[in-house]
Amino acid sequence: MKAMILAAGRGERLRPLTDSTPKALIKVDTQSLIEKHLYALASSGFTEVVINTSYLAEQIEKTVGNGEKFGIKVTFSREQKEALGTGGGIFNALPLLGDTDILVVNADIYTDYAFIQKMIGQNDLAHLVLVKNPKHNPKGDFCLLKNRVVASSETKLTFSGIGYYKPGFFARCKGGKFPLLSLLQAAILQNKVSAEQYDGRWIDVGTPERLEEANKLSSS
Repeated sequence: MKAMILAAGRGERLRPLTDSTPKALIKVDTQSLIEKHLYALASSGFTEVVINTSYLAEQIEKTVGNGEKFGIKVTFSREQKEALGTGGGIFNALPLLGDTDILVVNADIYTDYAFIQKMIGQNDLAHLVLVKNPKHNPKGDFCLLKNRVVASSETKLTFSGIGYYKPGFFARCKGGKFPLLSLLQAAILQNKVSAEQYDGRWIDVGTPERLEEANKLSSS
């Protein structure tokens, strides 16, 4: 199983920090978010990672290099004109990811989730990691019933930005810029998405305030 880190976004909500630094290189404590992910992936047994880049791509590529210092092989999928969105970015990188299941991680999250090489159910297309709803997303994103993502239920949780996908999840895509959400919604209606709730450390480092929160959590 290969992994992919989504690192192409502009990081508008983190300005002015991201005016000169891509959000993937924003530091929590003494280490950038993307470096934390790469070390965690390597320690979990992943040997190959694809990173998509766009905004200030050169900085990320220079910092990460070929991945040797992390003990992992890194390949870059650069989106030239503009970021292709979560769905479009993954689809664009599929030739680098091969025909096996993939783990996809948003670069701009701080977490201690263990990136294991999880098996997706035989009849499923995706497996999502969900977390309790933070203050900035009180209504949640997806409904969880036991270990299934369903169209409606009493329990609605927030998508962590960590997901496992089969290549077939992207079978009907045609490229270009598009979100991951539309694909997930279609797969949920087909009952092809499983999920788990993670209760460990997790913060979407999307604003300076949440970056401060992550730094406090990291030092505790």
